[in-house]
Amino acid sequence: MPWLASADHTVNFHRRTLSVRDAFGKEVACTIPLPHPSIRCQVVTAKSFRATCAHEQPEEIGLCFLRTVAVADPSPTGLSSDPRVVRLLDEFADIFESPTGVVPDRPISHEIILEAGAVPPKGCIYRMGKEELKVLRAQLDDLLAKGWIRLSSSPYGAPVLFVRKKNKDLRLCIDYRNLNAQTVKNAGPLPRIDDLLERLGGAKYFSKLDLKSGYHQISIQPNDRYKTAFKTRYGNFEWVVMPFGLTNAPATFQAAMTNEFRAMLDWFVLVYLDDILVYSRSLEKHLGHLRRVLEVLRCAKYKVSRDKCEFVQQEQQEQELEYLGHFVTPEGISPLSDKIQAVQEWPEPRNVTDVRSFLGLTGYYQRFIKGYSKIAAHLNKLQCEDQPFDFGEEARGSFALKAALLSAEVLRIYDPLAPTRVTMDASGYGIGAVLEQHDGVDWHPVEYFSKKVPLVHSIDDARKKELLAFVHSLKRWRHFLLGRSHFRWVTDNNPLVFYKTQDTVNRTIARWMAFIDQFDFFPDHIPGKSNRFADALSRRPDHCTAVYSTFEIDDDLRNSFIRSYQADPEFCDKYANCSSPNPAPSHYRIQEGYLLVHTQGKDLLCIPSDPHLRTRLLGEFTTLPPPHILESIARLADFASDFGGLAFLATLLAIASHARFADAANPATIVSTASYDHC
Repeated sequence: MPWLASADHTVNFHRRTLSVRDAFGKEVACTIPLPHPSIRCQVVTAKSFRATCAHEQPEEIGLCFLRTVAVADPSPTGLSSDPRVVRLLDEFADIFESPTGVVPDRPISHEIILEAGAVPPKGCIYRMGKEELKVLRAQLDDLLAKGWIRLSSSPYGAPVLFVRKKNKDLRLCIDYRNLNAQTVKNAGPLPRIDDLLERLGGAKYFSKLDLKSGYHQISIQPNDRYKTAFKTRYGNFEWVVMPFGLTNAPATFQAAMTNEFRAMLDWFVLVYLDDILVYSRSLEKHLGHLRRVLEVLRCAKYKVSRDKCEFVQQEQQEQELEYLGHFVTPEGISPLSDKIQAVQEWPEPRNVTDVRSFLGLTGYYQRFIKGYSKIAAHLNKLQCEDQPFDFGEEARGSFALKAALLSAEVLRIYDPLAPTRVTMDASGYGIGAVLEQHDGVDWHPVEYFSKKVPLVHSIDDARKKELLAFVHSLKRWRHFLLGRSHFRWVTDNNPLVFYKTQDTVNRTIARWMAFIDQFDFFPDHIPGKSNRFADALSRRPDHCTAVYSTFEIDDDLRNSFIRSYQADPEFCDKYANCSSPNPAPSHYRIQEGYLLVHTQGKDLLCIPSDPHLRTRLLGEFTTLPPPHILESIARLADFASDFGGLAFLATLLAIASHARFADAANPATIVSTASYDHC
């Protein structure tokens, strides 16, 4: 309202025009073409607006939200702006008719196999209101007229109820819970959505088809129809076609669609239940692909809902459709705004269950967020049920995942033919990688990956951590990279470029090498300052705090250390030498009674082998579960060879207390550099 009152801005609802006054008082029309030079006003897409904000980073923006309302057009030609598509759809007008009558014979129909000894379940008729009874009578008459249900005298009889649709209409639902509990479950899985989307790489033109009442176009085997009986106050009925609510219905429908389009799947067709997506690299090919799909639907006598279909447009820039919870465009994929909105409105978690629900929701879109695992580090810690739930400031920082989703960018769909590179980096507490592809102009991200450094690798040298990051990246994107030729491995660790000519350090690296050698790539070194994306993924400051924890050592514990040093065969001579007035040169020194060893640029605390002291440290200063400790101990052999067989290192790892002094003036404060999270 303040903006409307600031000047004489004109809104003409009859002509559907909007005009604003510029700084000089001149009236300027806001139109989609280039704006008037005296005012910066332009209608843009949401994607363009996000890109502009990310590039220019404005401090203040004025927005005018306009919503277009689709007007029903009885003419089918409004579905596409390309006349060739319009002619093609008119040629197949019969498949857009409403399905009625008996379902034709098809290779796949729905069967209901019951467990041994199953008894027909019994239930009562649910009470209904006047409006519900009116709708029930109308829907029963319609289903009988179409031949989809018939009168039944079956011993089965599931109750019926109504639920509200989004448009406030009533949907008839049948409570098949008791029948489903007796049904042998079909093991046929539905396709992974992320696997389907990855097949769209390189595609520029898309059409989406949606079957009309898809489940009702699949018949039920005659011997199983009596099991679907449901009872109402107007009589008992059973289904001739497959209804909603049966436990194996999705698997049956997916199998039927897969059987029809088997020769086209992953070439130019994707099928997820009743959503059929046709994709192509050129408009000419797309018209041919769309014709083949329509021919299959006509031959199998499937009917398509024309209102829910989206067909290819004439101009490539107009290609943007919703498919399986994502926006699909020639540039790539991005999450739907309404899905992100659910995350933005998520309330602050109050218990472990709330945290798990939130992470489950955000985790689906983690590949769109740089450094997801590091941002969520503190929330993951809250899932430990053996610890008190404390949603503090660090957890609230991780709760910023809601804001991260707002800036989720459009990711390129992987193209098997495009040049590919994997850029990775590792820090002391995290590893990160970016899978990128080149479109002929510049490199664009396909997917981000980040992970905390596992406990057993937390004190590895930089070379080994970089190699670990590459191994995890290859495992993550194995389905992309295995079998393709000559992708680039980009690292800022120059010695790794020559890793094949270096001696193998231990069995761990030898095992990694055997895995890496399956892939065809060439290493490429870039300076660390140029490795911005992967470096940021591995060095998030909000994740760094998750690696360190502090604890206090009192005088009693200090005295226990001193007594244990003097009695320990490994450290007694070293302690005596450092305590003498003229100690011999060594890497060891004593500070405030503690024995330290200088290695890899750090002063490390030596832990004696006194079992009582170790037990006390485990009980007071660590939260690592026993299985994780056992795994760390089991892998000590590799670490011993990495660090020259230092005897004290085994003790440090065994109690998960590899430590250094945080303040030389106050050695009683020890900071643990071992991550207690098991990855």
